[in-house]
Amino acid sequence: MKTNKFLCYSIALGLGVTMITSCGSDDGGSTPLPPIGGYNSADEVAAADLVAYWALDGDGIEEISGTSPNGTVATSFAAGAKGQAATFASGYMKYPSIPALAAMSGNITVSSWVKITNQKANPDADSAISPIFTLTNPNEQVGNLAIFGNTHGLVSSDSIQMKAEFKVKDGEETFGGDCLNMIKQEDWMDATHTWNANKIGGQWAHVVYVYEATDQGTSNRLYVNGIKISNSAWEKRSDMSKPFVQFTPTYPIIGALRTVAEGTNTDTWNAALKGSVDEIRVYKKALSQSDIGALYELEKAGR
Repeated sequence: MKTNKFLCYSIALGLGVTMITSCGSDDGGSTPLPPIGGYNSADEVAAADLVAYWALDGDGIEEISGTSPNGTVATSFAAGAKGQAATFASGYMKYPSIPALAAMSGNITVSSWVKITNQKANPDADSAISPIFTLTNPNEQVGNLAIFGNTHGLVSSDSIQMKAEFKVKDGEETFGGDCLNMIKQEDWMDATHTWNANKIGGQWAHVVYVYEATDQGTSNRLYVNGIKISNSAWEKRSDMSKPFVQFTPTYPIIGALRTVAEGTNTDTWNAALKGSVDEIRVYKKALSQSDIGALYELEKAGR
């Protein structure tokens, strides 16, 4: 306030110019924000294991490698979950191979913010997926990894079934599986199955996929807004450790599976994204639930 400024000026005149720097206006400055989960910003979470990052603030550049898309369809940029986001009108961004992504072996975490709606207008309508992020596989339509919203098991227009599928190398063979949230209890489900209505349709949600290979076996999990939502009965995919080793050549796509981006798709369900994606981060480790929660809270706060 003005009175404080005058007081500081008066003290400085009496005690010397060195005091000027110790007096400040209470109209300026800011108090540092408290850490969340031990971090001051999302960039600090597992920073040493971050191999790819798309901020999507007005362009499609992958920030760590500086890679730009080599194919962009029906994509624009608008206000997102944090800064700007990529918005797709049945569109996608396709990239050349990024060495750090292709070389990953072991575990993987993919974090993103998405805004998607249920693409199935009524129970009798054709179902279409809402692809978020794909690491392609030259032998498979789904890819080494694909994360998407699904409309199977429609409950209501705001219910979204989140799903991830993987098909990676196991020696010369393929090791595949999936995880998803059941959005309602089905007659065939027993006590080992869990479900989550996941009513995120039409609003921004933080979606995280984790693939973890340990000495106790291999599992994969899905989280939305810091909460694990995947069906517990399907999370463990093997009693043996199966590292995340990709078939190559592989490249990332935001908003589509490989066959759509390559123009060879013939399936009605396999459509490019109608929705928005923001803040994609790929880690070469399995993030803990506490780190996933911190990442969600930090990005939600714009940090």
